[in-house]
Amino acid sequence: MQRIRGGVVTWPLALLLLGDTTAKASEPSEARPVRCGEVLTRDTRLTSDLSCPGTPEPALRIAAPGVVLDLGGHTVRRSGPATDDSLGIVAEEGSTVRNGTVRGFDSGYVFDAGPVWLHQVALLDNRTAIYHRLGYAQVLITDSQLAGNTFGMRSEFDAANGVVDVRGSQFTGNGTVLFVDDHEVNVSGSTFTLNANVLFCFYGRVRFRSSTLAWNTSVADLTWNSSAFDNCWELVFDNTVIANNTAFGTPEHPDWEPFDFQLRNSWVMNNGGGLKVATRTVDIRNNVWWDNAGGLTLSDLPEFEPTPLVGPVHGNRFLANDGDGLRVLPGSTPTLARNISQGNTGWGIHAPTAIDAGGNAARGNGAGGCVGVVCAP
Repeated sequence: MQRIRGGVVTWPLALLLLGDTTAKASEPSEARPVRCGEVLTRDTRLTSDLSCPGTPEPALRIAAPGVVLDLGGHTVRRSGPATDDSLGIVAEEGSTVRNGTVRGFDSGYVFDAGPVWLHQVALLDNRTAIYHRLGYAQVLITDSQLAGNTFGMRSEFDAANGVVDVRGSQFTGNGTVLFVDDHEVNVSGSTFTLNANVLFCFYGRVRFRSSTLAWNTSVADLTWNSSAFDNCWELVFDNTVIANNTAFGTPEHPDWEPFDFQLRNSWVMNNGGGLKVATRTVDIRNNVWWDNAGGLTLSDLPEFEPTPLVGPVHGNRFLANDGDGLRVLPGSTPTLARNISQGNTGWGIHAPTAIDAGGNAARGNGAGGCVGVVCAP
């Protein structure tokens, strides 16, 4: 099957495309009794909980564009035994689901076409909470909760792509939260806690802004594919807290290996290991890296003909970490400026092939101050 490519737009454009759905979501929906298996073609508000057997037929199906399904604070749940194909709410057209809970299905919320919007929805104890089944779509998730799911959000391989915008939402106690394939995912103002793994990314772009990732078993699985095809294109953390996680990578894939890595204005604290990033380009600026069981290591991707890593590593503070504060493996040529490394058990900065742009400082590191750059005390 040919992989669908292209069609990638930025999240402001995605929200613009969602404008009609957003406006309609504020309109009142008709409150009426709803039966399991009903096909919705007009705005509807539930008047009670809905318990449906776990079958391939969805509990509710939205089959007209622009429909608003208001759950009215109620729960749509699977009532029978767990199966491998039970479906909660299926949106075949662009629509909105809001204000309620979807619980216990193999796939809790499934959509094809977009734009779609989930607002104040709790997706609990499903195998997959949100599943993009087919085609290109824009997805907006606001003020929602995903908990106890095996997968938070994923898509059909080689059949679905699009833009996902997540705002003000909470993800806790899931297996893998974001399984990103050929999607652009923008997360802001959201919290990820106590998950087995926050992110698995191949052929995608993922950006976290003003968010918190804490007490997870691992933060991300970003392993290199030797074909240089199914690799994560971009991973960005901006104004984000990454703290108290057991590890950055998974035991099978401990290193992060995207094509581009950006970490800006963030706090990285008290994590149970160091972070090794192999990439082509970096933008690492104005972060505090404090009291982790390892520092930050940068290196080239394991390509057949490696491309030397380049980009700014400026204005960071590496404080009281085990091992080196910052290590750059030979071959990589990032530009280092105004970094401070203090109280680490290894070297402050060990970067024999880096470009020294000045202003770096080191003090009180166990193995010594700096290698490859000049550091003031």
